[in-house]
Amino acid sequence: MSFLTIHNLSARLKDRSDPILRRVSLQVAAGEVRGLVGESGAGKSMIGKAILGTLPQSVEISGGQIMLDGTDLLTLPPMQRRRLIGAKCALIPQDPLTALNPSRRIGPQITNRLVDILGWSRADADKRALDLLAEVQIPDPARVMRCYPHELSGGMRQRILIASAFAAEPKLIIADEPTTALDVTVQKQILKLIAAMQARHGTALLFVTHDLGVVSKVCQSLSVLYAGLVLEDSTIPEFFQAPKHPYSRALLAATPKYTDPDGSLTPVPDAVIAATRAEVEASDRSAHA
Repeated sequence: MSFLTIHNLSARLKDRSDPILRRVSLQVAAGEVRGLVGESGAGKSMIGKAILGTLPQSVEISGGQIMLDGTDLLTLPPMQRRRLIGAKCALIPQDPLTALNPSRRIGPQITNRLVDILGWSRADADKRALDLLAEVQIPDPARVMRCYPHELSGGMRQRILIASAFAAEPKLIIADEPTTALDVTVQKQILKLIAAMQARHGTALLFVTHDLGVVSKVCQSLSVLYAGLVLEDSTIPEFFQAPKHPYSRALLAATPKYTDPDGSLTPVPDAVIAATRAEVEASDRSAHA
């Protein structure tokens, strides 16, 4: 059974009516890891923001449903929606330095959500935070709880965000390119950690990335986006063996081959881009017909 079901979700710029999301439909089952892939500007992060209710003020949802555990989030009053999302969803953002408040110690940044939204006691929330910091392999968690973000490395800050995301045992976590700001060695460690935490806690994970290599290691299924339109849904084995859409095949062909580090990069052909743009335009005309 799907924990998250998005059906025909559309969003646009308020002042220009330009579509950003075009009738997006996808599902994430309980405990499933689904990747959202596509080039920059495809709408991957906007889907995550639409779920969490954090779209920019310049963007409005113009249609569709976001069903979370059987409830359509778009029909709820703002306060009720925040409470439901706070209890059942969490985010691992891109940049840990900007995601953490530089003027506050680490401890309250993990525990305040538990206390303020879920009603935990401060003592229970502090114990939960210490346990999670140990689980994400941070040495001396009690000391780190007293630190400010600038006193920690990028890898440690990202581990703290992962711990914070899992703190309230959410049923769904949205990971928005969580390794973008990290060097390659730390990226590998963080991806292993996210996969291990997801498996231990059984949390559904919507993993936003442009890196198909990451998708192949972390995800069980994926959706390919272009200009806010879902071009393909597939399982990971099916996608890497025989992607269905020409754009998906071109993306896969453009992925650097680690077995051939001196090989030249293969761009997505102009003809594929033109055909995909024409498909998007045809989809818009069909929607307005």
